[in-house]
Amino acid sequence: MSRFTHGELKSVLGAGLLSFPVTHMTPDLAFDERAYRDHVAWLAGHPAAGLFAAGGTGEFFSLTPAEVGRVVRAAVDEAPDGMPIIAPAGYGTALAAELARDAEEAGADAVLLLPPYLTEAPQDGLAAHVRAVCAATSLGVIVYHRANAAFTVETVARLAEDCPNLIGFKDGVGDIELMSRLYATLGDALLYVGGLPTAETFALPYLELGVTTYSSAMFNFVPQFALDFYDAVRARDHAGVYGRLAEFVLPYLDIRNRSAGYAVSIVKAGLAAIGRPAGPVRPPLTDLTEAELADLAALIGKVSR
Repeated sequence: MSRFTHGELKSVLGAGLLSFPVTHMTPDLAFDERAYRDHVAWLAGHPAAGLFAAGGTGEFFSLTPAEVGRVVRAAVDEAPDGMPIIAPAGYGTALAAELARDAEEAGADAVLLLPPYLTEAPQDGLAAHVRAVCAATSLGVIVYHRANAAFTVETVARLAEDCPNLIGFKDGVGDIELMSRLYATLGDALLYVGGLPTAETFALPYLELGVTTYSSAMFNFVPQFALDFYDAVRARDHAGVYGRLAEFVLPYLDIRNRSAGYAVSIVKAGLAAIGRPAGPVRPPLTDLTEAELADLAALIGKVSR
């Protein structure tokens, strides 16, 4: 059972920046639990509003269910009191429900429901998938609107009515009309999380759509920059936001866009650049080249402090 009520969880997560830590690997691609625990403890020294263990940035798609459980339990152990831990669920409905139940047993506070594996599905099927996961746990559930899990406003509204523990909607599509309609329809009934990679790029305009928080991957290796950026967004400091976009975020995206899958790889490269290596990414992802790592390290040097 969560340490937070559903209402408390929405309030806490929506009031600050969200941390999505990478999952550390040894050179032979095994989960490096000690290094991961050290990383979570280090991140906890910066005031994130919540920690999403083994999410997309944490290579959920490359972990076994048993490894997901180990990662979530390590995060629960290392996070400070008062920091919510959100665990992942995904793949087919039966496995997603099993992961949600295990997340509750592990002591997590909520579940991020990632898109189902591979197959496309109609709205009724997606709704049944979400209902089954919500029924499997008392934890709050945040759905991830992305890829083959593209929800209509009508489906989300039905689910919000049917599932008392559906607390949030993470957007990874970028449909401005849908987000406007969703917030106009449901208002503060849900927590809205920005989930487009890289979320900082869209954070300021999304704030006007009720999206008060977002998943920051760069928080892994430049946490103070990420927090300062978030503060500028919430203050609607246009000069501060666009100055930081030009200085760091857009050049960072230029490196990220050099290869498919680099949205995760570049985060682990960032940790290597600051002397806190997280190991390689697992296939089918690939690591940055040495030249790209050098470019990233030079860029990080401009904003690190």
